[in-house]
Amino acid sequence: MAYARDMGDSTDKGIIVFQGGGAFTAHDDLDRRLLGEVKAKKVVVLPTADAFERPEVLVAAAMSWGERLGVEIDALMVMRRVEAMESDAANVVRKADAVWLVGDNPIHLRSVIKDTPIFDALHHVLKEGGVVVGAGAPASALCDPMIDPRGGALALGLGLVTGMAVVAQAEKVTPDRHARTKKLANVPVVFLPSDSALVRRRGEWETVGPNETVGFLPG
Repeated sequence: MAYARDMGDSTDKGIIVFQGGGAFTAHDDLDRRLLGEVKAKKVVVLPTADAFERPEVLVAAAMSWGERLGVEIDALMVMRRVEAMESDAANVVRKADAVWLVGDNPIHLRSVIKDTPIFDALHHVLKEGGVVVGAGAPASALCDPMIDPRGGALALGLGLVTGMAVVAQAEKVTPDRHARTKKLANVPVVFLPSDSALVRRRGEWETVGPNETVGFLPG
């Protein structure tokens, strides 16, 4: 069961979504609902967290997902920090109604976009009433603190949301790492399985599917 409390009105008009995993495969019903809320016709996809894997596979999955949901996909291949500093790329994000961050390496995502025009653009999307989704590892990276996937300790995150941490793909977490994360955490922690999600709208939380939430979520 998730515990939530209202921390007052958020300065953001938009929607922040943490999906435990299953990008473009496990959340079609939720994704369709979110896109309808913000009336998005195009989705900007940032596969930055898969820079060292096969980002083209995620892009192909995004294209198929876009066909199913009836939206256009703009895959923004920002893989290095120098690319995240480019104003053209940031402007693509700023103009978006919906942005999906996907991939498996939250540390790389953080190192590429923290304190860059791309990250400023994500804030702009939210302030203008859009939706920003972190699916899998990016769900952890969007928080500050972030869960370090190498051992479950807390590390510096991007800070789109502060005062909480998310453990993505919680079904894959070993008992030892689960216990270590809970012991080390000094903020609320959400253990989020791949088929589950956590949605924040103006300081209020919606849970989709099962999760384990330790503590009270910030508004």
